[in-house]
Formats: sequence, structure tokens, C-alpha cells
Amino acid sequence: MRILIIISIFTLLNTLTNFKTIMNKTTIKITDTSIYDMKINSLTGEKIELEKFKGKTILFVNVASKCGFTPQYKDLQELHTKYKEKLVIIGVPCNQFGGQEPGSAKEIESFCQKNYGVNFLMTEKIDVKGDNQHPLYSWLTKKELNGVKSSSVKWNFQKYMVDKNGDFIDFFYSTTSPLSDKIINNIK
Repeated sequence: MRILIIISIFTLLNTLTNFKTIMNKTTIKITDTSIYDMKINSLTGEKIELEKFKGKTILFVNVASKCGFTPQYKDLQELHTKYKEKLVIIGVPCNQFGGQEPGSAKEIESFCQKNYGVNFLMTEKIDVKGDNQHPLYSWLTKKELNGVKSSSVKWNFQKYMVDKNGDFIDFFYSTTSPLSDKIINNIK
């Protein structure tokens, strides 16, 4: 009898452990909002249709012109040039970190083209955190929206990656080079 009770307890514990493992691997989305439903304008004020990027990986990067990470524009452009058939890079100007993106849309565009030859897509300047956080960044930073994980934007040039099906992959801090294996391996 005691052996039967011990076996029953062992079986129950094993079942609970397997259930916990399954639940930890399960992502739960509270909403059916897709990345492709997000509305944002380009730096020149034109509506960006994210849906037209279905089938390509998207890398969103909050950018700034006067930041220690600003030279990453060069690597972002290189990444764009090398993988443009599989990858869309979207630069998202933001002035929330040290006031390092104070310029107007024209000034930002001119700076990026003149200094780094940037020709990848750039959005309007937005807030990526706080009370006025743009819905795009709400989706990128909240597990209940993206279904994978929550994060907070810590500084300029933090990167968020979405796969070719519109599913959130991961985020990468500013210190991660755009040309790092962490990013490139998710493109291939």
C-alpha cells in the first residue's frame, strides 16, 4: 500500500513538473493585434504600411543623432544593403534619452544621409517609453501584445526583431552590434 502511495505521489509530481515546463514555454497573447496592424508615419510624413513587409524580417531600432551609439548607423546601413531581400530595417528617431535627437525631420534625414549614407526606412520621431509611448513600441515591449516577452527600452539604438511572419523574435540592447551573430542568425 505504501509503495502504491509513493508511486502515485511520484506520478503526480512528475505530471505537475511537465505541466509547469509546458506552461513556461507557452506564450499567451491577450490580444490578436499584429505588428502589421500598427500605424506609424515615415520621417517625411507618409503612412508606413507594415503589412507590405510580410515575408521579411523587420528590425526596429530607436535612433538618435547625438549618441555614443550613433556610429551604428553605418552598420545598420551595411546590414540593410547586404540583406535587403530578407530584412527591413526601420529607424525610429526618439529624443527621450539625454535629448540626443533634438532635430526636426529634415535635420534628422539630412544628418543620416550626409554622415552615414542611410537609405533604409526612417519613421517620424516618437516616444518609445512612458505615458506617450507609441503603440508600435507598446507592441514591441509588452508580452501581452507581442506574445513572447516584455522589456523596457533602456537607451538609444536598442533593437527589436520581428520574423517574416510578424512574430516577435527578441530585443537586443544598444551594445549589440547590428552586425552581430545574434542579429544575423535571425535573418537567415
